[in-house]
Amino acid sequence: MANHLTPDELAQELDIDRDTIIQLCIEEGVPIYHGKIDKHLFQVQLEAVGLPVVQHA
Repeated sequence: MANHLTPDELAQELDIDRDTIIQLCIEEGVPIYHGKIDKHLFQVQLEAVGLPVVQHA
C-alpha cells in the first residue's frame, strides 16, 4: 500500500474533496512534495485538529 498519494488518490481513499485536501495541507502545514502527500502525516494532522478520519477500501 502506497504511503505517498496524489491529492486525487487521497481524496478517493478518505472520501474528502480534493480541493479540501489541498486546503487542509496548506492550512495545517502538511507538505505536498512533487505532487504527493504523505497519507499518514495527513491523517495524523486531521486527528490533531479533531476531524474524523474514515478510510474507504
